[in-house]
Amino acid sequence: MPETGDAMRQRVRAVLREYPDSQRAFAEEIGLDPTKLSKSLTGIRRFTATELTRIARIGNVTVNWLINGSDEADTVSAVPQRTARRPIRGGDSGRYRQILDAAWRLIAQRGYHAVRVSDVAEACGTSTGTIHYYFPGRDDLLTEALRSSVQQAFDRQVAELHSIEDARERLLRLVELQLPTPGALRLEWSIWLQVWNETALRSELRVLHADSYTRWHDTIERTIVEGQQQGVFIDTDPEELTMALTALIDGLGIQVLTGRPGRTVERMRRTLYNFVQREIFRN
Repeated sequence: MPETGDAMRQRVRAVLREYPDSQRAFAEEIGLDPTKLSKSLTGIRRFTATELTRIARIGNVTVNWLINGSDEADTVSAVPQRTARRPIRGGDSGRYRQILDAAWRLIAQRGYHAVRVSDVAEACGTSTGTIHYYFPGRDDLLTEALRSSVQQAFDRQVAELHSIEDARERLLRLVELQLPTPGALRLEWSIWLQVWNETALRSELRVLHADSYTRWHDTIERTIVEGQQQGVFIDTDPEELTMALTALIDGLGIQVLTGRPGRTVERMRRTLYNFVQREIFRN
C-alpha cells in the first residue's frame, strides 16, 4: 500500500530543500499558487497527480519515491528495468535536465535525424561543448530521450493510478493515459515512433527498446491479473490479453500520428474502450 500523509510531504520538503531558488519559484515551476503549495505541505490540501509528476521531474526523483519511499517499491505500474532508467545525477542535475528536456522536445517535434547538437545548444543557450559533456554522442540524445519518455510514463501512471483500487477503472485510466492527445503525450508517441524505426535498423538499440517496452507490457498485465483476482475480468491467459491490447494501442496510435483519414484520438479511445469491455471485462 502506498504511504500517504506526513511521509510523502516530508519527501516533497526534501526536494524543496534541494531546490536552488525560493519556495515561490518552486511553486511557479510546478504550476501551483504559492498558497496552495503551503497548504499541500501542511496537509490541508492534497497534491494532484500532475503536481507530483512535476515535483519528481524538478527534483530528479521518481513519483514512486515520493509516494512510497523507494524507487523499487512494488506499485500499480511496473518499475522500469535499470537499462531503461534515466540516470540520477548530483549537483549538475539542473543543467542535465535542461539539456535533456530541450533534446527530447526537439527530437519529438523535428525528428531525430533533423536535430543537430548545435540546435540543442541553441535551445539551452549554451555551447556544443557543454552538450557533449553530458551527452558524448548524438545517439546518446536519442537513447536518453527514450529513457526520459519511459520515466515520464512511469511517473504519470504511479501518480494517477496509485489510489485506484478497482481494476476496471484502473485499466480504462491506463488506456486514457496512453492516447496521443495534443501536448506531452503526443510528443512521447513521436519519440517512440522514431525509436521503433531506429531499432528496426540498428540491433544495438534492441535491448534498450525491449527493456523499455517491457515496463508498459508488465503494467497492463499486472492490472489484468489483479482484475481476474477481483473477479471482474475474464479468466483468459493474461499474457494473451496483454499482447492483444498493447498491439491494438500501438497500431491505432501509429495511425493517429501518421494522419490516416478517419483515425482520431476520439475514435481510438472508443475502439479501445469497446475492446476492453468486450474482450476483457466480465459481463
